[in-house]
Amino acid sequence: MPDHARRLAAALPGVVRTDLTARAAYSSDASVFRAVPVAVAEPRTPADLVRILEVAAAEGLPVTPRGGGTSIAGNALGPGVVVDVSRHLNRIVRLDPDARTAVVEPGVVLDDLRAAASRHGLTFGPDPSTHSRCTLGGMLGNNACGPHSVAWGTTAANVESLTLLRPDGRELRAARGTSGNAATDAALTALRDAHLAALRTELGRFSRQVSGYGLHHLLPEHGFDVAKALVGSEGTCGFVTEATVRLVEAPAARALAVLGFPDVHAAAEQAPFVAGAGALTVEGMASDLLAALRSRPGRGGAGADLPPGGGWLYCEAGGATGAEARDAAHALAEAVRARVPDTTSVVVDDPARMRALWWIREAGAGIVTRLLDGGEAWAGWEDSAVPPRHLSAYLRDLYALMREHGLRGVPYGHFGEGCLHLRLSFGLDTRPGLAVYRRFMEDAARLVVSHGGSISGEHGDGRARSELLPAMYSAGTRNAFAAFKRAFDPDDRLNPGIITDPAPLDAHLRPGPGRDALAVTPVHALTRDNGSFTAAVHRCVGVGACRDLRAGAMCPSFKATRDEVHSTRGRARVLAEMLRGESLPGGWRSAEVREALDLCLSCKACATECPVNVDMATYKAEFLHHHHKGRPRPRAHYAMGWLPLWSRLVTATPFTAGLVNRVLAARRPAGAVKRLAGLEPRRDLPSFAPRTLRAWTRGRRPRRAGRPVVLWPDTFTNFHTPEVGRAAVEVLEALGHRAVLPPGPVCCGLTWHSTGQLGVARRVLRRTLDTLAPALEAGLPVLGLEPSCTVMLREEAAELLPGDPRAALLAARVTTLAELVLTGDGWPFERLDLPAVTQFHCHQEAKGTTAADREVLERLGIAADVITAGCCGLAGNFGFEPGHWEVSRACADRELYPRLNAAPAALAHADGFSCRLQIVQGTAHRPLHLAQLLRLALRR
Repeated sequence: MPDHARRLAAALPGVVRTDLTARAAYSSDASVFRAVPVAVAEPRTPADLVRILEVAAAEGLPVTPRGGGTSIAGNALGPGVVVDVSRHLNRIVRLDPDARTAVVEPGVVLDDLRAAASRHGLTFGPDPSTHSRCTLGGMLGNNACGPHSVAWGTTAANVESLTLLRPDGRELRAARGTSGNAATDAALTALRDAHLAALRTELGRFSRQVSGYGLHHLLPEHGFDVAKALVGSEGTCGFVTEATVRLVEAPAARALAVLGFPDVHAAAEQAPFVAGAGALTVEGMASDLLAALRSRPGRGGAGADLPPGGGWLYCEAGGATGAEARDAAHALAEAVRARVPDTTSVVVDDPARMRALWWIREAGAGIVTRLLDGGEAWAGWEDSAVPPRHLSAYLRDLYALMREHGLRGVPYGHFGEGCLHLRLSFGLDTRPGLAVYRRFMEDAARLVVSHGGSISGEHGDGRARSELLPAMYSAGTRNAFAAFKRAFDPDDRLNPGIITDPAPLDAHLRPGPGRDALAVTPVHALTRDNGSFTAAVHRCVGVGACRDLRAGAMCPSFKATRDEVHSTRGRARVLAEMLRGESLPGGWRSAEVREALDLCLSCKACATECPVNVDMATYKAEFLHHHHKGRPRPRAHYAMGWLPLWSRLVTATPFTAGLVNRVLAARRPAGAVKRLAGLEPRRDLPSFAPRTLRAWTRGRRPRRAGRPVVLWPDTFTNFHTPEVGRAAVEVLEALGHRAVLPPGPVCCGLTWHSTGQLGVARRVLRRTLDTLAPALEAGLPVLGLEPSCTVMLREEAAELLPGDPRAALLAARVTTLAELVLTGDGWPFERLDLPAVTQFHCHQEAKGTTAADREVLERLGIAADVITAGCCGLAGNFGFEPGHWEVSRACADRELYPRLNAAPAALAHADGFSCRLQIVQGTAHRPLHLAQLLRLALRR
């Protein structure tokens, strides 16, 4: 550790982090740039910020403010001290519904503010697609906009005052008419008066002109509004510690009109008219975006609700009632159809359908990072903007420029305001590709300026475009920018290289030539990434969907800790630094990577919910395999990873099972066992079945002949909860099937896979396929009762044994109980008409589907209150390993435990063995598997 980093950590204990793991996690944001900081600071109070600035100044280190890290311009990373305000400085200080204002700290997530305001019929107007995780501080830094800014304006238009901490520790309260400091006011007045003509002619020409500083707000006719001038300064002038923002009245009801056009150019031509007709949003996209979405796993049917066309506009309308909103949306569609008769349209006012349609547009930031052929597309020319009336012409010329440079990309964006998002197929990993990148960026800057536009439309200039500002602004205006920066930060200590004295746009690129030094031969086939572990890791582009605290199942450990290291993005960044081999020593032996992955629950939610389908569970298994290769593992890996073997040995006789159960039920002997096995002392160990499922089926005659179904005797069902398997056998027989178990021992290898013992997992799977071969050749279905094992058989087996056709055949044969029940000929069940709290297994939600299960529950009359927080927190071996207890319980405490404790009379339903165990160990409920619910419902 450098000496100054050591001194920083000593001066600010508990605030500054200098460990390599954290520094690697913050080495990038959502941009193509990379800078490993000396330290990461997580201030809890404004006083911490003052101290951070003092110590950084003493060490000669620059300071970079950071919110959610979702900006694409590279303005939230730096080589000095990166200050993350999102973890602790996130209070809504005050919300005044009468004045329609809110006072917020910079780390407040936009959706949290909108939720608080919605209770009063209000909202914050600007809403970027990252609204679920972007912070107000970041929005202030970049002058963020979003779909609704066409109606309610940019962030600058919705700011009343800012409390700003200057680099020297002095506090200013900037507002209309003053910066809060007489000397600063005098300096700003002098620079304004010296450049009046330039500020009036070059700045503020249209709403999405956010490049440079917003110095036009200092003009007399705009009231010398210093607060608005500081919005969009990208953390180069001071730290916002509080902001007073304006709220707007939200429509009581909304409806969405999606208009279809022959192509994206036709859509762009009509966008200004729709914006002028009073639409709340005018978002545009091309058919390329839909094609990219449909290429993603499980998204083949996406966009079915869209009207026919090759380009679309999303036009939202509001009203006091649903009928009024629908009428307004239909009126928008009819007005456009009057101008363009072949316009197609669909009007939607159902919230679920509206969310589904909006998801297509909002997921664009992640979807378009991959081209249809699997190639990568990069930010850079990400959010250029022109006056809306010029958008169609600009778009045509931009396509021509892309063809000239041999580049591909998918356009979409805020067409009503002339702002275009575009990621391009730059070959940033080669020197010729870098040369194309620079030439294109320079040519594109000249092109957008020729259309009266701005090189940046909402993400700011950052490292991506600050160098291009001379193409857009005169020397006089750039001198005014420099004077503005000096008025607040004369020593250039805050976020240097941004806007003034810019860094080269092709310097410090994350995907540069010679990026990855570590030789990698993965065990997994990694089919989606052509066998490349490097390509798999670099899927992460940093849009931060994994940081969403309000919805989704992704990253339960991040939801528990709010630590960037524990997000999918943070872990991907640490893995990327390992592959690069510069900042993290040790390669596969890296202790820093092991630390970053340690709290990953392997829930696999990221494999589906991440817009680019990062699969951190697979990467963790791969890393653990290489990390421990040829040396002893943690004892927990032998205890839990080899659970199928231990379970088979313990249940070999009823006597041994009973003896072990008595030992585990006694506090002291159980404690000794856990210490010996290297397990979490506070976690109760599961008991073993005195009579396994196999033993029960051997001593039982089927009640009737029927179609044979292979019942998969997974470790958890066979050795621990055979009552689930027994219920499944009776249900199968009632459906006209005959349950048959494989003739010998079988296992999917799940426990070895999750602990990274991939060699053992492959051997186990091969032996299993040998045993199952006759059943597979006979075409028998294989019924899985444990969701994690079912996903292992359907997904992971083929990835671990890509050359074995039997693995693919097994994947095709596997079915779930709900799927089998729904495809059967009869329905021998009565309605139960009972309430239940349902915890679907995270693997089932991530890699399968719960649609069949939900339908079965509905037909049974089960009023299921479904847990939406994702993983229960036990997650197989995770909850048994030391150091995981707090996170494991915190995951359950987010929703699972409160819902169950609030419904003592409801059934608890969970198909996952871990889920049921977590429920038993934290509540008074005794959960049931779907097989047991169906057994209860069998007609007598």
